[in-house]
Amino acid sequence: MHVMIIGAAGMVGRKLAERLARDGQLRGDAIASMTLVDVVTPESPAGFDGQVSLQIGDLSQLGVAEGLVARRPDVIFHLAAIVSGEAELDFDKGYAINLDGTRYLFDAIRLAQQADGYRPRLVFASSIAVVGAPLPYPIPDDFHTTPLTSYGTQKAICELLLSDYARKGFFDGIGIRLPTVCIRPGKPNKAASGFFSNILREPLVGKEAILPVSDDVRHWHTSPRSAVGFMIHGATIDLQKVGPRRNLSMPGLSATVGEQIEALRRVAGDAAVALIKREPDEMIMRMCAGWAPGFEATRARELGFTAETSFDEIIQAHIEDELGGSL
Repeated sequence: MHVMIIGAAGMVGRKLAERLARDGQLRGDAIASMTLVDVVTPESPAGFDGQVSLQIGDLSQLGVAEGLVARRPDVIFHLAAIVSGEAELDFDKGYAINLDGTRYLFDAIRLAQQADGYRPRLVFASSIAVVGAPLPYPIPDDFHTTPLTSYGTQKAICELLLSDYARKGFFDGIGIRLPTVCIRPGKPNKAASGFFSNILREPLVGKEAILPVSDDVRHWHTSPRSAVGFMIHGATIDLQKVGPRRNLSMPGLSATVGEQIEALRRVAGDAAVALIKREPDEMIMRMCAGWAPGFEATRARELGFTAETSFDEIIQAHIEDELGGSL
């Protein structure tokens, strides 16, 4: 088994590589090699006995996708993207990386399939940003894609491409619509949704955090631990059971910012909550108005995808995975 992770230096990619290294197998087959790719050098996962190839590559550059596909990985996890806030601010960069890079990858696989029958499992990291207001709550699985951001539009186009390339038999593909991943470890990034993590992560270690929206903003969340689980389940599931609708809204937890803060209070106390500073940001508030409050995710649950059911669980997962198990 040869596994390739494109976007392996990102948070989910890094944790996915670590999980695969610990498991040592995927779909019942031992993982003999992993190819980890990103625009910066990814980290090699500890404890992996197989061969690891670390590669710098930008899918938006011509020829890069063909070089990766030439390695004929059995499973490709395509996680590479620029995040929502950056894609909104830099229109050309967003379309070049999030759309063109994905199309180049899909076409490289198509040409390889036509040449020698190569047909990998491809797991694509999509996003709940493919829907936009006005939205029902909860959002049903058959709700139409109505993105209100450039990032969401790019992901929605890629979902259509994935469905068509899979229908034509070029690869065995599935699209995983990730909820907002919370709590993201590390430093704040350019994601417009980053504050959902910031207002929990920073206070847990005694640092101030900025809250740019009101406490009544409701959104759909999952932990990094569950996001990795979605990817692995997407790589192992029988896609005959999924059928032609290959893009799935993942299960998650619907919560308001106020409910997040109260979970933080229960876990870490009033002193942690006092570190949250309210500084309204008009651009982020406008973007939030079109974000998904929560999904039914019935199809995904029936197909075996699982996630947390409370923000206390999400905070505890962060403490266990990133803070040594205690505050």
